Amino acid sequence: MYKSVSAAEAVKVVKSGDHIHLSSVASAPQVLIKALCARGDAGELRDVRIHHLHTEGPAPYTEARYEGIFQHDAFFVGGNVRKNVQAGYADYIPIFLGETQKLYRSGVLPCNVAMVQVSTPDKHGFVSLGTSVDATLAAIETAQTVIAVVNPRVPRAFGDAMIPMSMIDIFVDDNTPLEPAHFTEPTEIEKKIGLNCAALIEDGATLQMGIGAIPNAVLAQLGNHKNLGIHTEMFADGVLPLVEKGVINGAAKGIDKGKMVSTFLMGSQTCYDFIDDNPMVLMKDVGYTNDPFIIAKNPKVTAINSALQIDLTGQVCADSLGTKFYSGIGGQVDFIYGASLSQGGKAIIAMPSATNKGISKIAPTLDLGAGVVTSRYHVHYIVTEYGAVDLYGKTMQERARQLIGIAHPDHREALDKAAFERFGPHFHFVQK
Repeated sequence: MYKSVSAAEAVKVVKSGDHIHLSSVASAPQVLIKALCARGDAGELRDVRIHHLHTEGPAPYTEARYEGIFQHDAFFVGGNVRKNVQAGYADYIPIFLGETQKLYRSGVLPCNVAMVQVSTPDKHGFVSLGTSVDATLAAIETAQTVIAVVNPRVPRAFGDAMIPMSMIDIFVDDNTPLEPAHFTEPTEIEKKIGLNCAALIEDGATLQMGIGAIPNAVLAQLGNHKNLGIHTEMFADGVLPLVEKGVINGAAKGIDKGKMVSTFLMGSQTCYDFIDDNPMVLMKDVGYTNDPFIIAKNPKVTAINSALQIDLTGQVCADSLGTKFYSGIGGQVDFIYGASLSQGGKAIIAMPSATNKGISKIAPTLDLGAGVVTSRYHVHYIVTEYGAVDLYGKTMQERARQLIGIAHPDHREALDKAAFERFGPHFHFVQK
């Protein structure tokens, strides 16, 4: 049905100065990345710009030895590129996750070559993008050349993930397993945060939450809930037991009823197997999943996101540690706003009260250079292991009092003093 070539042959279409898009997370096409870097090692390329969301697995093109050969201009700073971004060998384009597709479709960013992974073709001549639709579909639509790695390990996911083979120019065969995500067990603190978040989730809610210990701790507390739905940018293994129990069934959703809507996945092989040929899962373009006005069509949207630091007025930093970029905006603002527009919706920022080194994550002011991801105007619920507060509609002094109340007890006196100095003699924190 198709003619394939080697990865080395496929990447010969790349020219110096080209912009390349790589499919995301588990679907990063490692066989093409290796072949591309081999061309860089041979001195055949200069000034090639590489774009992608978060990817799992090696990202050698960000290394210092490729300076002047590859320029990493990604839409998110993942753990595999963080060190090199912070060292200046790679860079980051700040962008709402929902607008990443717009960069390509509007022409703000060219896409000369899209490098993606797809499932094996079906009898109708369609392949699936599997775990990575996000901005990858937009890259395919606008690219001059599309190289697809046909991999039987890629799950056959439905929705916008299904594309005709006619959209692909060059095929490469590979059988490398998809990159799995590695999970850690929630700590006692994270379990308490999970309990506090779960207490805010109502029956019939539509959930958005990321990956990691806190989302897993939240999901572990939802076994007795009813008729939960999923409309999210991503999900992982934590939702699977709730699907099996019938807790997640999408019955109360306002749109895409009965469907679990996502734009990319990051989990174990069990999670990838779950979406394979599963009509319950709808993989959609990120311009759909992360549109706040589409999100808001579902009732009781409950969005749970994380933060690195929050100041006493409710400004949330989630992308940087001072001047050092740590991750990215991602979909936090898309879903915070979407949940706030949803009837009965709840926008939640959940985090431990202190870092592993004992530094308070609730601070008088954000660190110098820290970026505001969720503004004080968008913020609603803040949750730590010490409780949950709703800042929406509260004055600055009321916010400070509430945030001090869920800060780590070791830091409350210092925060109270800082708030007194900031807001004047009328401010006083009453210890609960």
